Amino acid sequence: MKNLLLFCLILMTLACTSTPETYENIDWQGHRGARGVYPENTWSAFQYAIDQNMTTLEMDVVISKDGKVVVSHEPFLNHKICLDTAGNSIAEMEEKEWNIYKMTYEELKKCDCGSIGNPDFPHQKQVSSPKPLLYDIIKNTIEYCEKEGKELPFLNVEIKYEDGNQNQFHPEIAKFSDLTYTILDANYPKEKWNIQSFDFDVLKYFHITYPKVPLAALVYESGAWEKQFEELGFTPEIYSPYHQLVDKKMVTELHEKGVKIIPWTVNEEKDAARLLKIGVDGIITDYPDLADKFRNNP
Repeated sequence: MKNLLLFCLILMTLACTSTPETYENIDWQGHRGARGVYPENTWSAFQYAIDQNMTTLEMDVVISKDGKVVVSHEPFLNHKICLDTAGNSIAEMEEKEWNIYKMTYEELKKCDCGSIGNPDFPHQKQVSSPKPLLYDIIKNTIEYCEKEGKELPFLNVEIKYEDGNQNQFHPEIAKFSDLTYTILDANYPKEKWNIQSFDFDVLKYFHITYPKVPLAALVYESGAWEKQFEELGFTPEIYSPYHQLVDKKMVTELHEKGVKIIPWTVNEEKDAARLLKIGVDGIITDYPDLADKFRNNP
């Protein structure tokens, strides 16, 4: 009886001290670099994501008045995170007057979008930074990875196009897409980047014009992916829904279609655990260190 009790005690001890389940080959993506830790879409955020061994750097691009591809989530200066050219705060009702598509990059780079922090991410470090060019983020990434002996990350580049805003906050789809493609194609390994968008017309344009570029369909609404693919007219390489829309059935059906599923934006450990358990291919997160909770670290 003593031996049996001892054996049961050992089993209980092992169960309590066993390491959590780990997941390999997950595409961990730093959302806007590392929005929870550093100012979004800045080199500081992307460098941190690289240091945290993110597989992919996720970013957004817009276009300036002089046709520069700028890394920014909004096509204007978000009053929460940006100062104007004189270093003054921007009123919410005036933020869209600071329209990037109506500013040259020389004007835009005078605006600081890092030193005041983001009230939605109170632990974010404050680092003075202008909105960078896509070219400069690419250049910095290549140089930093060579210096540190790190593998180049993938780039997941979102084209921030909204129907109705063409020629007001951004150019037409063709020009917007061509400018972005040209920078990526000329400066980053072709097998190391993809385009994503919520706007299906952008994806359709890329599918026809640049058929070798992998595409990710971003969606807010219900996971009716069959109807969404029908609207697209083709099957994208990646499906990226809001994370709460994802269930096991969706993952299974998409994998049967040969489609990867990479939900956004996952910042809680419990949400990441659920998604990984049902078999998603990647996680987009504001907190790159979330990955360490699931990696099989020695």
